[in-house]
Formats: sequence, C-alpha cells, structure tokens
Amino acid sequence: MNSPLRKINLNEDSSVKSFTVSSADSGVSKEITADAYVSALPVDLFKLLIPKNWESIDSFRKLDGLRGVPVINIHMWFDKKLTDIDHLLFSRSDLLSVYADMSITCKEYEDPNRSMLELVFAPAKDWIHRKDEDIIEATMKELEKLFPTHFIGQDKTNLRKYKVVKTPLSVYKAVPGSQKLRPDQETCISNFFLAGDYTMQRYLASMEGAVLSGKLCADKVNKSKAMLLESKKQDVLKPDQ
Repeated sequence: MNSPLRKINLNEDSSVKSFTVSSADSGVSKEITADAYVSALPVDLFKLLIPKNWESIDSFRKLDGLRGVPVINIHMWFDKKLTDIDHLLFSRSDLLSVYADMSITCKEYEDPNRSMLELVFAPAKDWIHRKDEDIIEATMKELEKLFPTHFIGQDKTNLRKYKVVKTPLSVYKAVPGSQKLRPDQETCISNFFLAGDYTMQRYLASMEGAVLSGKLCADKVNKSKAMLLESKKQDVLKPDQ
C-alpha cells in the first residue's frame, strides 16, 4: 500500500521480470517479483508505464484511442433530509450526472436523519480548473431545481460542509469506436494481466465495470497458473529421451 508503481521491468523475452515501486512517504524504491503481475491502473496512467518493448503490440497500441475525461465528485452534508430514496439516482440536471443520499444507501452512516449527498458533476471539462466555491454554487443552484421545496422559506435545508474531489483524467470517453479498443484482461505477455473498468467486460467505465474486471482478471490468472502447473506436471511425467 502507498507504494506507486514506477516501472515495469522486463526479461529478455519481454515477459515481466519485476515491478519497481516506491514509498509514497520516503520515495525509496524497491523491486517486487511475483509469478503473475497485474496492472489495475487507470488507462491513462498505465499508458505512461508501458515498456518500450510493448509499444508495438496491437492491444497496447490501441489504448492510445482511449482518452480519459475530467470528472468532479462532490460530497455535501446538509442539516435536513432531502430524499428518502435508497438508490443511485440519475439527475435531470445539465451539470449533475448521478447522485445518492449516503445517509440512506449506507446503513451505518453516522447520521441517518440528515442527508449527505455524493454527486458526480459532469461534464466537467469547463469546470475542472474552477474554484471549489464556484462549483458548489453551481451545484446548489441545480439542487434547488431538483428539490424546489427544500431550499425556500425559514425552515429551508442548509449546507453544513462540503468536499470537492477533482480527477483531471478519469474514465475513458465512450465515443463511437472505443469498444473495439478495450483490451482483454489476459494479455499476450505470459505473466502480465490487466484489470480496470476500461478492459473488456459487459459494462462501460464504471464502478461495476471495475469490480467485474477484477473478477475476470483473477479468473484469467488462476487459469494461467493452472495451465502452467499442468505443463510442468506433463514435463515431469515424460519418459527420459
């Protein structure tokens, strides 16, 4: 944990020899060796670490067509309840993509009697470099449209605190043709695998897609390991030549 991947080191046959990671605190680097290696990096970060020997490989080269878009997540704490719906909601707002009341959807939330909204502010291209205060002001105007009776009068709902989280490069932009650019979790490199919502699975870039990609990746690693063990077993059983 807290050890960012810095370099993918290769053997002569272009398989992975080791990962170089560094401590987020001290910056000291070390190498990690394993039987199988998995990248669960977002696609834009992974593209920066692709070894030169892999750049001509079709599945890696196609990743250039998957471009991340900016996304802003907003956490807002209110002094009253805004909704009683236990679900992720798609917004009718032009700026707010989806939102959920965490005081309902998370059963162990600290205060179930006051709403805590988590929202996706998108499209964020024109807002990613704006001040947090400007983003919150725009968000509140949109919430007043979504909940018109909650923000008027003496008993109106008040914002207690907020947190704005900006991700300059997040999920890839789902433009026409991007589906065929998504790689499988099992690569042509014998001991290297991919996980991440951008990899091929039945969902678009999403939390659900990220989770499913991890399960698919683990399955591919297990199958690869089983095939390797079976191959070694057969080699042992072969009669002496």
